[in-house]
Amino acid sequence: MAKKLEQIEEPLEKQLWKAADKLRKNIDAAEYKHVVLGLIFLRYISVSFEQLYNELVKQQADGADPEDREEYAAENVFYVPANARWSYLVSKAKNPQIGKYIDDAMDVIERENKSLKGVLPKVFARPNLDPTSLGELIDLIGNSTLQNTSTKSADLLGHVFEYFLGEFALAEGKKGGQFYTPRSVVELLVNMLEPYKGRVLDPCCGSGGMFVQSEKFVKEHQGRIENISVYGQESNQTTWRLCKMNLAIRGIDASQVKWNTEGSFLNDAHRDVKADFVMANPPFNDSDWSGDQLRSDARWQYGVPPAGNANFAWIQHFIYHLAPSGQAGFVLAKGSLTSKTGGEGEIRKALIDKGLIACIVNLPAKLFLNTQIPACLWFVTRNRTKRPGEILFIDARNKGHLINRRTRELSEDDIQEIAKTYHLWRDESAEYQDVAGFCASVPVSRVAELDYVLTPGRYVGLPEEEDDFNFAERFTALKAEFEEQLKEEDRLNKVILENLGKIKIE
Repeated sequence: MAKKLEQIEEPLEKQLWKAADKLRKNIDAAEYKHVVLGLIFLRYISVSFEQLYNELVKQQADGADPEDREEYAAENVFYVPANARWSYLVSKAKNPQIGKYIDDAMDVIERENKSLKGVLPKVFARPNLDPTSLGELIDLIGNSTLQNTSTKSADLLGHVFEYFLGEFALAEGKKGGQFYTPRSVVELLVNMLEPYKGRVLDPCCGSGGMFVQSEKFVKEHQGRIENISVYGQESNQTTWRLCKMNLAIRGIDASQVKWNTEGSFLNDAHRDVKADFVMANPPFNDSDWSGDQLRSDARWQYGVPPAGNANFAWIQHFIYHLAPSGQAGFVLAKGSLTSKTGGEGEIRKALIDKGLIACIVNLPAKLFLNTQIPACLWFVTRNRTKRPGEILFIDARNKGHLINRRTRELSEDDIQEIAKTYHLWRDESAEYQDVAGFCASVPVSRVAELDYVLTPGRYVGLPEEEDDFNFAERFTALKAEFEEQLKEEDRLNKVILENLGKIKIE
């Protein structure tokens, strides 16, 4: 009886995922995600279209035309031609050519809506996709649960789309993590930065999670979504398409989310944009970022980053795009807190001495799907008027809980605790106080004494009680850090040998 009750109360998105995953059969998650997410998107725009269409039908006596494309453009609703509407596709669901009908629908929707040009997947007529399973998937996504909640179905489908993005990332593992930043990490960044209004930039935006979470934050705090505008860039075209669909399904203007194969360093699509908020999760320790071609770039105001690691190139790229009072929050490999390779230590010193670094958060292990490298959050603020000579260190390594054997996530309570600590400190509230083993406000002079190392553990100390210390987990984290340091030393040795080889003996 308990099991039956549990199944009834299971959230809709989980029910849909389990059912859709059963229909996957022999198709890889990396390929199948475009099928499922494409159909969810198609269902979403059909719901939005049909709602407005029905209203216009009722207003025909007053001159409204339900087939006038301008009526839909005025309400920021995608126009869906008759042979692309969900009701039409449902009527063809049992047809062996259903895949071709869907591909044609995607094609005609792109032609009718310029903002979707080149975005929608056209993968449904592939021979490895069983037409019967595809028809069942259409029935599943258009089930009675969605139809019975028509007034909220657009929001519901947006939530389902976001949930499926995360589940596909988990299913793909390391590869999937390249397009998806874990929800709890994004939520923590957004809750700490509080982007109520202004320009939000993510120059390596993946599937757009930073933008979606920013929109949610504004709505949940009774703000106006019209008060924020998003700017993004992505070098992977497949990921860019997911991002455009993800934003469209949330009603977020994605016109300034750009794609080019060169990426933000070589071809900065938003060269003149100065953002109020920069949020990003760039590739960790990227060695293939074309650093040799950018040695004299104007963005390197605090030192030229090494050609073999993009971490400090990303930091300076973010700072370059900040407005005079802008804030940035971003994920980096934990090695960025201590590394001195290729002048990175000098760049970090310059950032600290200039008072740009406001807060460092040490994250728990196993948060990210595509790497076991320990990670941290950096928070950078221009023109700080409060606590200008201090840095807040937060050690959150013991936060979070496992959702499976390989993956951890931060709870809502974890996120609120970390964000509240930062806000109390940032606002110079009398309620803020250092907590041994968790947080410490440290003068820059003290950081200088410790050779400009930014590892939170150096400053927050140990908690007063550590009865629940997890030795195995701590050992795993330390082992990962040690292996990363060995890789870094190996890379440095290779650079030294390469440079020695270039020296001409007179």
